Amino acid sequence: MRARDPLAGDEHPPGTHPVQHMGPGHHAFLAYDDEAPGWDVLAAFVRAGLARGEKVIVFGPPRLTGAQVRPRLDEAPGTPATPGYERTQLELSSMRELILPARRFTADRQWRRIAEESEAARDDGYPGLRTYIDMGRVADLGAGLDMMTDRERRAGHPFTDGFSSEVCAHDRRRFPEAVLEAMYRAHPDNPLPGLGRLRCPHGGGAPRVVGEADTATYGQFARALARLLADPAPGPLTVDLLRTAFLGARAAAELAGLPGRAPAGRTVRIRCPRRHARLLRHLGADPAVLDVTE
Repeated sequence: MRARDPLAGDEHPPGTHPVQHMGPGHHAFLAYDDEAPGWDVLAAFVRAGLARGEKVIVFGPPRLTGAQVRPRLDEAPGTPATPGYERTQLELSSMRELILPARRFTADRQWRRIAEESEAARDDGYPGLRTYIDMGRVADLGAGLDMMTDRERRAGHPFTDGFSSEVCAHDRRRFPEAVLEAMYRAHPDNPLPGLGRLRCPHGGGAPRVVGEADTATYGQFARALARLLADPAPGPLTVDLLRTAFLGARAAAELAGLPGRAPAGRTVRIRCPRRHARLLRHLGADPAVLDVTE
């Protein structure tokens, strides 16, 4: 049986965001179900860390060696990761290598080694450590559901100081649905499962535009605005762009013209970062409707 996609439909946890927005303190669940283990998400996660100057360690899928992972990262669209290898800012490893000389995985052993890597990154002057762990490697080391759940239940401590971030990736074909559900609920953050995706959950009647509002996803975006305009609830019509990784010109133009389409007596409010505010103002948005944050 194929596991339910926790990000499908209208159910979107508060921690749903594009992977480009992941930073220190984030601990995320990612599920994939094809031969490509979220390469676009992994590449974006890695490159964001390199751009921030962080130490990046990738524990890739168990069927691939580091030598096989490297060209796939380099081939993904965007800035090549090669300079990261050359200055040892980016490392490709495995869970088996991490826990050596031990042969069997335990949560305590793994967290102790991650803590050591974090301290080493601090000592080397990095502003953060980000890790991508394909959890298929953990299963290969004899960890059952109870052990994996215990790992995530006690996972809060490495992320409380705003230095470390982590993506825990799960191949849907390797794990029962119950395991994926447990892992999903154990993580506070849930990045979208691919680049170029858009989700527009209506939390409290105000849509949050999560992901990329571009030409390919414009239909979803337009439907979210139509639903907002038809909402009879009192108060301002609010759109939240704080988790929008990309805002295309067509979607931005729709937002700029939203006050003119609002029902009589309804005001419009657009929460957005400065980069989106600049585009909206350029397209004629009234600055008074923009609630700008850093």
